[in-house]
Amino acid sequence: MSFYISLSGLKGAQTDLSVVSNNVANVSSIAFKKSRASFGDIFASSGGPVGGAGARLIGVAQQFTQGTLETTDKTLDLAITGEGFFTVRGAGSAGSISYTRNGAFGVDKDRNVVDTTGSRLQVLPTDATGLPTSTAAGSLTDLVIPTTKPGDPTVQLSAVSITDTGLVAATFADGSIVNLGVLAMASFPSQEGLRQEGDAHWTATGDSGSAIYGAGNDGLFGAVRSGTLERSNVDITEELVALISAQRNFQANAKAIETASAMTQTVVNMRT
Repeated sequence: MSFYISLSGLKGAQTDLSVVSNNVANVSSIAFKKSRASFGDIFASSGGPVGGAGARLIGVAQQFTQGTLETTDKTLDLAITGEGFFTVRGAGSAGSISYTRNGAFGVDKDRNVVDTTGSRLQVLPTDATGLPTSTAAGSLTDLVIPTTKPGDPTVQLSAVSITDTGLVAATFADGSIVNLGVLAMASFPSQEGLRQEGDAHWTATGDSGSAIYGAGNDGLFGAVRSGTLERSNVDITEELVALISAQRNFQANAKAIETASAMTQTVVNMRT
């Protein structure tokens, strides 16, 4: 029995090592969220003596704590202070919706604002005051940065600004300002239920609940910071300590198996 108990400990330590190693590997990844493995004990009872039967993996959960912010001074570099997510749509006319904290956005050849995976940043329609006129999922549209003033192609674009509420406004050479939309910030009943897709992207699941859309700087949506990127929330010192701890756990369980093997061998030798 001790073999299987120690084996479960070895598997748990190996999983812990893998999780910590992944955190360390992504310490420089933009908006990466570290993970933690949770374990529970296995309790065995068959009518006789009762006792522990090893350990089991309960799950690996991401920690959605705030990462440090780094100033870049690029308008389309965006970060969120709070628990919200940017909403993006995958490439193609039928691209799926996903959510990201990676705000390293740029402009493609069609003037769509896209992230590092090529997904298009989504906005909500806005009125003249900069407030969204609808927060329904069906109102999401791609954010497109024009090169000339709508209705007057002779007037060139001068600048683009993004406020802490996510209002995107274009200023043109004649001094006029046109609101292009409000960034579709998303929040969820349970962040921990989101499904990881890689590149700091997540998709909604039944466990996370459906996305709730709104403007930035309002409750759980978080405030938008233009000219800033969110770094990984991995604390390298903390991870190295966890790495040493997982390694020691692995070694201890391996030693327990070695001891159990030696005892079994001694019994076999006595019988022969």
